[in-house]
Amino acid sequence: MSLMNPSMEDLPPDVMADILTRLPVKTIIYSTCVCKKWRNLVSSSYFVNLHLSRSPPSLIVSRLSRGDLANSRKAGILKWVEIEDELDRHHLHHDPVMTLDLNLSSTLRKSKVLLMGSVNGLICLSQPKGGNTCICNPITREYMILSRNRDKREDYSTFVCGFGVVCMTGEYKVMRTFEDSNSSSRPRQLQAEVYTLGTGRWRNIGHVPYWFDHSDQPFLNGHIHWRIYDEDSPESLCAFDLDKETFRLFPSPPSESIEESYMHFQSLAVLKGCLCKSDTYDSRYTIWVMTEYGIKKSWRKELVVKLGIIPDLDWLIWEPMFLIEGLKDGSILMVCREERLLVYCPQSKTIEHTEMFEPYFSGLPYRPSFLKLRDFASERVRMF
Repeated sequence: MSLMNPSMEDLPPDVMADILTRLPVKTIIYSTCVCKKWRNLVSSSYFVNLHLSRSPPSLIVSRLSRGDLANSRKAGILKWVEIEDELDRHHLHHDPVMTLDLNLSSTLRKSKVLLMGSVNGLICLSQPKGGNTCICNPITREYMILSRNRDKREDYSTFVCGFGVVCMTGEYKVMRTFEDSNSSSRPRQLQAEVYTLGTGRWRNIGHVPYWFDHSDQPFLNGHIHWRIYDEDSPESLCAFDLDKETFRLFPSPPSESIEESYMHFQSLAVLKGCLCKSDTYDSRYTIWVMTEYGIKKSWRKELVVKLGIIPDLDWLIWEPMFLIEGLKDGSILMVCREERLLVYCPQSKTIEHTEMFEPYFSGLPYRPSFLKLRDFASERVRMF
């Protein structure tokens, strides 16, 4: 059915919404220019929720512009990568029209911006040198800078930042940790604060019981997850409950002791709705999958690549890998050393190098949505 078919004007709003939500995102964006009725429909909560329930998995990739790879004073750009995922084939596609230049923001352009998390089409960005935290929607091209806590010095260090949504209430929250400058203990203690979108302020929630690895912080089932630094801890993972705003140790996969291993690189991710952990040693590369959330016994090995067993994959053992997304045929999207976007196929035990982007970049799983930041009260929303 053509978008310009006049008969569509006579359709009930719910039928119109059903039709529009099945169209490609770029086509929906263009449809808002057709008439005011369609623009209002796409902005409605009914349409936003219906579209989100049908929104296909995709990726969001952050990288510096060409020629600025060595310039830490550039914010970089966001690229939306669509995944055409079928059981018999998959294809990655990036439309340059959907690129979002973060340097257009007078606040963000001052230094490099890091991807911290993505939920329901919203992306959390952190600026380590500038101390700014930003929420943006690449589809609506809206963004907002979360206000700073006036009770703290401008130069305090943010160590970890996580983003998610409370399952029951639908509240979107950002949690970040920082070093307590007033603490006399050595090492200094970490404190945490939470920002609920729409409130316009940070709330201190007290002492953080663990030191986290800041390289990844996947959100799943109302919790943000991290790996922790504590050799004496019975678990190597921690979860932050966004509803109760509390930390707790989280069941981790069985620990492996690899003799004479001089390297151990780890990463966390969510693949096809399951929490996953990868381990890179000198002699093997392993991916663990938690098949039942929160159940320690449900951890199982999804992939094991041992040195010499699959010679074509031996290089996996020497390169840090970040898991991003799982596909219908069991393939896994991975970023290697911020330099290559890879697709691993377990059936053929092969790896495809997509060659889509130049170094250096990072990526997150992403589901495009038309959720408007202007719907959050007490926030100053700007446009790219």
